[in-house]
Amino acid sequence: PAGEGLDSLYPGGDYFDPLGLADDPDTFAELKVKEIKNGRLAMFAMFGFYVQAIVTGEGPVANWKAHIADPEGVNGFTEV
Repeated sequence: PAGEGLDSLYPGGDYFDPLGLADDPDTFAELKVKEIKNGRLAMFAMFGFYVQAIVTGEGPVANWKAHIADPEGVNGFTEV
């Protein structure tokens, strides 16, 4: 079955570095940690988009356009 024998906490397995850019085990471990942190940051950013849409009732592009048109009147401090 797919995923058999992989680490359940990090399912990248042997396919994490298909180009072999991290031949050194220390560099490989560091890249794994950086990738996990980057993924967590991306998830947090998406959560921010969801909260913004719920609070303002508009999507991120519409909110950006409104902010560009009036940066002092439309920002995170004036919307709440």
